[in-house]
Amino acid sequence: MSDEINLGPDCQSALENLYLFLDHEMAEGDWDAVHAHIADCAPCLTQFDVERIVKELVARSCREKAPDVLRAKVLTSIRSVTYTRTTVVSSDSRGETDA
Repeated sequence: MSDEINLGPDCQSALENLYLFLDHEMAEGDWDAVHAHIADCAPCLTQFDVERIVKELVARSCREKAPDVLRAKVLTSIRSVTYTRTTVVSSDSRGETDA
């Protein structure tokens, strides 16, 4: 048995615009259309819930301040730059010419 779900064009459109919908960054009429679709479509509602929860978790995690010791280590790593120079010598550069 396959876990795949056949999604119609309305689902495709709703899922393509999911992040715009979550962030309220789409025109009101478009937002209303996606909202109506998600309310009537169980697979899209499930995907919406997953993305909404992930977005909330990321937002919550980003509010926490890193410990001072970790911040100092990260800043030190950013400031230290390693420069490696590699010189390749070709065997044809001996200065010999054919007679």
